[in-house]
Amino acid sequence: MTIAPISCDSLKRLIDNGESYALLDVREPGEYNLGHIPGATSLPRRDIEFRVRELVPDLDTPIIVVGDGREREKLAAATFSFFGYRNVQLLEGSVPAWQKSGYFLATGINVPSKEFGEKIHIERRVPEIAPQELQARTHRGERVLLLDARTPDEYRRFCIPGGVNIPGGDLILWAEELKRDPQATVVINCAGRTRSIIGTQTLRRLGLSNVFALKNGTMGWLLAGLELERHPNRKSYGPSEMSRSAAEELAARIANAENIPFISVSDLRNLLSQRDRKTLYPIDVRSFEEYVSGHIPDFLSVPGGQAVQRADDYIAVRDGAIVFTCDRTARATMAAYWYREMGFRNSFVLRGGIEGWVKSGHELEAGQPAKSVLGIERARSLVSLISCQELESRLANSKDLLILDAGLSAEYEQGHLPGAAWISRGWLEEKIPQLYPNRQQPILVICPNGEQSTLAGATLTELGYKNVCVVEGGMQSWQSAGQPLETGLTKALVEPNDVVLSASMTGDKSAMRSYLEWEIALGKKRRRLS
Repeated sequence: MTIAPISCDSLKRLIDNGESYALLDVREPGEYNLGHIPGATSLPRRDIEFRVRELVPDLDTPIIVVGDGREREKLAAATFSFFGYRNVQLLEGSVPAWQKSGYFLATGINVPSKEFGEKIHIERRVPEIAPQELQARTHRGERVLLLDARTPDEYRRFCIPGGVNIPGGDLILWAEELKRDPQATVVINCAGRTRSIIGTQTLRRLGLSNVFALKNGTMGWLLAGLELERHPNRKSYGPSEMSRSAAEELAARIANAENIPFISVSDLRNLLSQRDRKTLYPIDVRSFEEYVSGHIPDFLSVPGGQAVQRADDYIAVRDGAIVFTCDRTARATMAAYWYREMGFRNSFVLRGGIEGWVKSGHELEAGQPAKSVLGIERARSLVSLISCQELESRLANSKDLLILDAGLSAEYEQGHLPGAAWISRGWLEEKIPQLYPNRQQPILVICPNGEQSTLAGATLTELGYKNVCVVEGGMQSWQSAGQPLETGLTKALVEPNDVVLSASMTGDKSAMRSYLEWEIALGKKRRRLS
């Protein structure tokens, strides 16, 4: 199938006219972070087989592929066509041409959500409290409830001393309980700004007044010279049934006031049956633990706070239908409220939620759904799969064996096969023939679970390499056997920019300052435009 070109001017008109399309940037996240076309969804080439069906379920959706103006986007466009997408276009000259045309490039990741958070901060005058003031109030013995709106995984690493983890999407469940303690000051924090702002405004919208966002979150706390609590082990507990019931009433008022539409179980089933012809994003905003205990089939687990924080990671076609669900309707209603505020006007709530689905006689699916990887069976047929025991023999008897690790660079750094070189799968065609032109070169490919490496092995076979094998089960099987590992970025064949680490995770205070300045600048830009 011929891939049609599209000019930068034509793409700009599409964007300005709000037409239906998916703009997919297939470069590595680090490249995307340094500059991308506003509204583009980051879909690194290595992840196409794993994520494209969720991002672009309708095979007739116009897909516009962008990259660095070289081979990767052409290869990615061919992959989209191979998997059945019927309207694939390549941006002429890609990101470099867009910039040369004088059009704006955005920097950072999850920019739409973060810019939206700053917009809410300015327009709703969301009150903040500085880290030093929070500490002073606590030391004076004032009643302060510090609620950490991050994910449980983030919270378990570190938190503001005394913080209690209530992920942002769950705050509505606690609203009534918090109202019963009117003398308490409620402070919402996250790693930086967005989830603190949205969480604070959520509680204000639900009727609380004495609530503040912690200015700049855990990063602001560290930059103020204060210490974090490491590995908190406070026992978590849920809101009372009284507060949960009140949350349903609060959500009903919000839905009525904001004209948030609901969708019936039968209409949802109809939409789910047409996913390859109509764009639908079914999102379960409960905690992951609730999700694995039982969820509606085909729904994606995106706890509410993350759904708002990372909207562009999940929604590639802005005019697609988005259906939120939770146990009943409270959390789903708040997610739909915020999405509609962000401009996703086709956002709906499943009437009755999970309970309504079950009452209608339909079953739930337990556990974490197996990830569908497009083309994996074909790839398996093209490669030689070897066991962990065979791997030991190969390592002992082959001196000229090239070992390629196709996992994430961060995973490679933590532990890899001794002597292995790392490469992101999106670079294989451009780099491996250049670095290793001998097609008789014996190559062993591995990754954490065997999926990326199987796809990589198939690519190498199609490039003409005659002696390619893949370790079945990947590094997981090697580690389970207690075999030795090498650590560090010992041999990276390309720049390890496949992962963008949060400044809050690295502990780099200079990076934290730069990040916060960037995020606040999004609000200043909004102020200039308003």
